[in-house]
Amino acid sequence: MTFADVRAAAARLRGVAHRTPVVTSRSLDAAIGATAFLKCENLQRMGAFKFRGAYNRLAQIPEVARERGVVAFSSGNHAQGVALAAQLLGIPATIVMPRDAPAAKIAATREYGAEIVFYERSDGNRTAVAESLARERGAALVPPYDDPAIIAGQGTVGLELLEDVPALDLLLVCTGGGGLTAGCALAAQALQPQVAVYGVEPEAGDDFARSFEAGVRVEIPVPETIADGQRTTSPGELTFPIVKRLCAGILTVSDDELRAAMRFAFERLKLVIEPSGAAALAALLAQKIDARGKRAGVVVSGGNVDPRSYAAVLTS
Repeated sequence: MTFADVRAAAARLRGVAHRTPVVTSRSLDAAIGATAFLKCENLQRMGAFKFRGAYNRLAQIPEVARERGVVAFSSGNHAQGVALAAQLLGIPATIVMPRDAPAAKIAATREYGAEIVFYERSDGNRTAVAESLARERGAALVPPYDDPAIIAGQGTVGLELLEDVPALDLLLVCTGGGGLTAGCALAAQALQPQVAVYGVEPEAGDDFARSFEAGVRVEIPVPETIADGQRTTSPGELTFPIVKRLCAGILTVSDDELRAAMRFAFERLKLVIEPSGAAALAALLAQKIDARGKRAGVVVSGGNVDPRSYAAVLTS
C-alpha cells in the first residue's frame, strides 16, 4: 500500500463520489480551544465514507467477472456502500448482515438492490458465511476494510481534507476495522507529514487501542456499544501494520461521550451524525487529546442513524 494507490482511487472516484465539504464552527473552536476542520462524510453518497472504498474495489473487477456478482459482509455502512456501487456498475450484490443491524441500514441496503443474507452476531461467523456464498456463486468477496482497494478508496477522505486545509497539526479519524484510518494515514504521510494522526474507537470496543499498545493484533469479544459500525473484535491484518507504523496513537471514547458529540453536532453544527461517525468529534470535545492552540482535522465518518435511536440521543 502506497499513496499512489490513494491517488489512483481518487481518479476513479472523481465525478462519482461527492467531494464532501469541510465545516468549521466558532462554537466548537471555543469549546476546545483549537481550530477544528470537520470533513463531513455524513454528506457522502449513501451517507458514509464507505462508498469510496466500495466503488474503488468494484470498479476494478474485470467486465467478464462482473455478472457473477459480489458478496460483502457488514453491519451497515459497508453494506450500503457496496450495494450502491454495485447498482451503479451493474453488478449483482449479496450482503451478509447481522440480524440486529440497524433497521434503517437494512432498509437502505435493500433499496439499493442488494440481496441480504442474515446471520446471528453472537454465534455466527460473518466472514465464513460470506466466503461460502462467494465460492458457491463464483462471486468476488468484498471485505469491509482488509483489502488494498478498500483502504485506498477510504484514503481519499484524508487526501481531500489535507488538500483543502493546509498546515494541520492533528487528524482524528473514526476507527473500526482500520481501513479509513490506514488510508488517511497514508495520505497524511505524503501530503502533510507533520500531522499527528489518531484513530478513535469506543471504550467498549478498544481492540485497536489494545493492539497498538501491545504491538500485535489483539482480539476482544463482540463489544456492546451504541457505535454499531465500530463493533469490531480485532484490527485488520492489512490495516493494523499501516496504523501502527504511521499513527501517533489510538484514543477511546465512552458511549455517553458519543451521545454528547451527536447532540453538539445537531445543536451547534446542524449536522446529523451516527454514533460511529461521531467518535473523532467526541474525542476532541471530551479533550482526550490536548488540542489547545492547534489546527485539528476531524473526520465525521457517517450519518446513517435510525430516527428513533437518534431522537433518544437528542432528548437524553
